[in-house]
Amino acid sequence: MKDLILAILNIFKYVGRFFTIVRNILFNVLLLAILVCFLFLIIPKEVSHIPSQSILRLDLFGDIVEEKKLLGSIEKLFGDSVDPEAPEPETALQDILDIIDNAATDDRIVALLLNLKHMENAGLNQLQSIGQALVNFKKSGKTLIAAEDYYSQSQYYLASYADKIFLNPMGGVDLHGFGVFRLYFREAMEKLAINYNIFKVGTYKSALEPFTRDNMSPEDRKQNDIWLSALWKVYKDDVLQQRKISKETIDNYTTNISLALQSTEGDTAELALKTGLVDQLSNRSDITAYLIALTKTTEAKPSIIGSATYYDSILPSYDHVDWQGDKIGLIIAEGTILPGKQPIGLIGGDSLAALIKKAREDKQIKALVVRINSGGGSAFASEIIRQELLLLQKKGKPLVVSMGAVAASGGYWIAADADEIWASETTITGSIGIFGAIPTFEKTLSSLGIYSDGTGTTPLAAGLDLTQPLPEPLKSAIQQSIAHSYDQFLQIVATGRELEKSRVRELAEGKVYDGKSALAFGLVDKLGSFADAIDAAANLASVTDYSAEYIRPTATLKEQMLQFFSAHTEPLAAILNTNEHPLVKKVKKVLASKLEALTTLDDPRGIYAHCPIRLTL
Repeated sequence: MKDLILAILNIFKYVGRFFTIVRNILFNVLLLAILVCFLFLIIPKEVSHIPSQSILRLDLFGDIVEEKKLLGSIEKLFGDSVDPEAPEPETALQDILDIIDNAATDDRIVALLLNLKHMENAGLNQLQSIGQALVNFKKSGKTLIAAEDYYSQSQYYLASYADKIFLNPMGGVDLHGFGVFRLYFREAMEKLAINYNIFKVGTYKSALEPFTRDNMSPEDRKQNDIWLSALWKVYKDDVLQQRKISKETIDNYTTNISLALQSTEGDTAELALKTGLVDQLSNRSDITAYLIALTKTTEAKPSIIGSATYYDSILPSYDHVDWQGDKIGLIIAEGTILPGKQPIGLIGGDSLAALIKKAREDKQIKALVVRINSGGGSAFASEIIRQELLLLQKKGKPLVVSMGAVAASGGYWIAADADEIWASETTITGSIGIFGAIPTFEKTLSSLGIYSDGTGTTPLAAGLDLTQPLPEPLKSAIQQSIAHSYDQFLQIVATGRELEKSRVRELAEGKVYDGKSALAFGLVDKLGSFADAIDAAANLASVTDYSAEYIRPTATLKEQMLQFFSAHTEPLAAILNTNEHPLVKKVKKVLASKLEALTTLDDPRGIYAHCPIRLTL
C-alpha cells in the first residue's frame, strides 16, 4: 500500500515538473517575442533596392479609407484574406496619392501598373483624387497600364485613366449605375412582436424607415434619385473624358446590356472591346510580354515593385515630426460617431475631442484641418466634439473642414462652425435631422408566456425597462427632447453658416445633398481636395513656411506590438483561412454593412444625428 501511494505521488511530482517546464518555456517564448518586437521597433528598416527600368505595381487592397484600422494578428489569422500578398483589408487614400506622386518623378520607375483585383469599396471623391494623381503621373511621360481579368464599376473608373487597358478574353466590365438599397424590417418586427418606439424630426430623415416600412418612402426615393443622378453623371463624364467615347455608347452599355450582348453572341469581353471600354483582349502571358518590352529588359520577366516595398522607400506626406516651425494640424475623423473613446475606424466623442485639445494646446499648430468621412451617429458625442472645436477657434486658431465621401448628419454637426468647409462635388452631406429609437419587448415576451409587472413611486419609476411598454409621459418627454435637439442643430447650422434659421429649416428636414448642390445652398464654402483645405487653413492663419502634420493618439505598447505582429502573419493567415467563394464573402460583407446601424445606437439620451447612406458603386 505504501509503495502504491509513493508511486502515485511520484506520478503527480513528474506531472507537476512537466507543467512547470511547459510554463517556463511559454513564458520565455513570450519574453523573447516582446524583446524581438522592441528590436524591430527601434531598428530602422532597411530600404529595399529598386532597380532602374522598374514597373511600379499600385496595389489597392480592400476598401479605400482615410485612415487604416489597427488589425491584430488574431484578426488577420481568422479574417477573410486568402492572399499572402494582401497586407491589409484597407488602403489609405493618402498613401496611394504619395506613391503615385513620388513615382512620377522617380527615374527608376518607367511605368505604373494598376493592381485592382483586390480593390473593394471607395467613395467617388476618393476615386477622383486618385484619378487626378494618375493624370499628373501621365504628364511625366511614363506609361500607365491596367490589366485585369475583370473590372468592377469602381475598379473600371481608375482603369479608365490608363494609357492602355487590357482585359482577359474570358472577362468583362461591369457598369450598372449607382444605387442605394437597404434592408427593411417592419414585417419582421411584427412577427417578432417587437414594439419599436420611433421619435424623429424631418420629413426626409429616413434612417429609421427600415424599422417602420417594407420599402423606401416616396420622399426618400425622390431625394436619393437627385443626388444619385448627380454622382452618376460625374462618373460617366469622367470615364467619357478619359476613354474618348460617346455618352450614347456608355448609356447603351448600362441600360441595354442584354441587347448589346446579342451583337457579340454573349461575349462580354468582346463587347467591352467593341464599345471602346478596353483597348486589347490579352491573356496573362501576353501582358507579361508587353511589360518586358516596356522595360526594355533582356530578362525573362520584368522588374515589378509592389506598393508596400516602394512606400518604404519614400517619405510619407504630413508625417514630418521633426519640424520646429509653424504647423497646420491634421485630424482624420472617419466612421460612425459614438460616445467615449473609440479605436481608429470609429469616431469617439472623447477620443476625437482629446486630439482637438492637443491641437489647441500645441503652440506650433497655427490652424487645424479636420478631414470628415462620416454619416454621423450620436448627437451627444457630436456636440462634445463641436464644443472642443469651438474652444480651438476661441484660442485664435482657424478651423477648416475637408469633407470626404460622406459628411452628413452628425458629420455635418461637427463641421458647421468651421471657418471654411471644403467638399468635393461628389461628397454626400446635409441630412440635418434628429431621431430616436427605443425597442421594447413586452409583446415578444408575452407571446412566450412571460410578463413584467411591478409598482413604483411615479409613472416613470420603471425608467427604460425594455420588458414594458414606454409610459406615455416618457414618450412625450423623448419627443420633446428630440424636437429641442433638432432646433439646436438648426441653430448651430444657422450660426456657423451665417444663414437665417428659417432658411436652414428649409434645407434641413433630413435632406441629403451632393457637394455641388451643398455649395449652391451655402452649406459648404468651396469645392476642392484635402490639399486645397490645408492651403486654405495656412492662408487663414497667415503662415507661409509651415509643415502640415497628422495629429494622432500616442500608440500604446500593446498597439505597437499589434502592428508588429500584424505585419508578420500574412502567410500564416493565408494558410489558415478557408477559401470561401467570392460571392459568399461579398454577401457576408453586404449583410454586415447593412446591419451595422443596429450595433451603433448607444447615445446616452437615445438621440441620433445619423445618415446611414452607403452608395453602391
